[in-house]
Amino acid sequence: MREPGTLYGVGVGPGDPELMTLKAARLIAAADVVAYHCARHGRSIARGIAAAHLRADQVEEALVYPVTTETTDHPGGYQGAIDEFYAEAAARLAAHLDAGRDVVLLAEGDPLFYGSYMHMHKRLAPRYRTEVVPGVTSVSAAAAALRQPLVERDEVLTVLPGTLPRAELARRLADTDSAAVLKLGRTFEAVRGAVDDAGRRALYVERATTDRERTAELADVDPASVPYFALALLPGAVASARPADPERIGPGAGEVVVVGTGPAGRDWMTPQVGGVLAAADDLVGYGPYLDRVPPNPRQTRHPSDNRVESERAAHALDLAAAGRRVAVVSAGDPGVFAMATAVLEVAAQEKYAGVAVRVLPGVTASSAVAAAVGAPLGHDHAVISLSDRLKPWEVVVDRLVAAARADLAIAIYNPRSSARPWQVGAARDALLEHLAPDTPVVVGRDVGGAGERVTVTTLAELDPEQVDMRTLLIIGSSATRVVTRGETTAVFTPRRHPG
Repeated sequence: MREPGTLYGVGVGPGDPELMTLKAARLIAAADVVAYHCARHGRSIARGIAAAHLRADQVEEALVYPVTTETTDHPGGYQGAIDEFYAEAAARLAAHLDAGRDVVLLAEGDPLFYGSYMHMHKRLAPRYRTEVVPGVTSVSAAAAALRQPLVERDEVLTVLPGTLPRAELARRLADTDSAAVLKLGRTFEAVRGAVDDAGRRALYVERATTDRERTAELADVDPASVPYFALALLPGAVASARPADPERIGPGAGEVVVVGTGPAGRDWMTPQVGGVLAAADDLVGYGPYLDRVPPNPRQTRHPSDNRVESERAAHALDLAAAGRRVAVVSAGDPGVFAMATAVLEVAAQEKYAGVAVRVLPGVTASSAVAAAVGAPLGHDHAVISLSDRLKPWEVVVDRLVAAARADLAIAIYNPRSSARPWQVGAARDALLEHLAPDTPVVVGRDVGGAGERVTVTTLAELDPEQVDMRTLLIIGSSATRVVTRGETTAVFTPRRHPG
């Protein structure tokens, strides 16, 4: 005689198939029989969630309710019709179990949390082996959808059915710290009245974790639009010390974080920046800089040309305004000749007043090149870009000369491009009018990258042909020293002023 099969009550979670447990997916795929409850239209939410794990050769048992909320002519009324249905459904599953077939009975959310599975469990567990696989409940899913803690510290959470009389529901809501009220649908107006009677504020969630998820303030919901799969949440006073902003309930409160990835590969990136990049929904930036970030199929990348900074910033802010978490990617440090300023300038417009913007620092090119030879920027120094795309060349020269007269070490960014190959030589000649010919110069190219090249020369011997846009120059001050230490050369500017 065959051993009876096992009954598995399997919770498939609140709606998102990815919220099923691994155990649930394994048992569903292996079962001889998969059963599920449904209304007379034949559609089953639980089956829809589990569909990807079903096999073509499995037996499916659709347990069709004779009534849901409508009236019935059964002699025992609604309860009589339901009791008869559960007895008949249990007999159908028992026939499979007696034949040695394992039966998985699917349940939305958790099988023993206001679920239909419990009625089969009570009838079959005394006679057959049973195992219950818990699932994510609608309460947990709704709290996650709202991004709102329900309880904290010693607060008490009360779960209530919306079918309670209004006065009883109001009393219980007034007596607890936090509450979840389930089974809204036709009970919605009475539940909302009970919330008002208790002097409480409630949030509303329907179809949590599905593509039809909706969240709102309970007071703003049209009763005619409320489905059965909706609930009200009343967070505790401590947990909601920072109340959820109804304007930001929904896809999530977006923000823009401008990050610097450092001068080269991942080793130069801070853990803080790495965390933001991992959590982002969208990455926005100059194409070659985005290429430094490992691809993630969950994310959307928005590469653009290096000369459209304002448009890039506006695109990032628009994405964040729609609820997306956006990382604007810069090389080096985003606040040094990079995207932080562009984003903040565009974010100053009134229409972006509600969009959060943060800036996270990165290792900038001047720091990387300086470290490669020692500490030439160890004392007061200036940082100047040779690019005249956003300022006149005369201003560039005036600033170089002012820094030289002040005897500051100078870090020079953007020294040369194909459109302006002459500027390095012109800058060198302007500096030679105020600095000694033997002033130390560090030429650092692609520091940290595969093409790294660092040389130490003098201002008089600086060859513009050895410089390109991936190069950074450091011009020393009168105090900068070059010291040979074995086979290495160290360059540093003492912190103590000679005077």
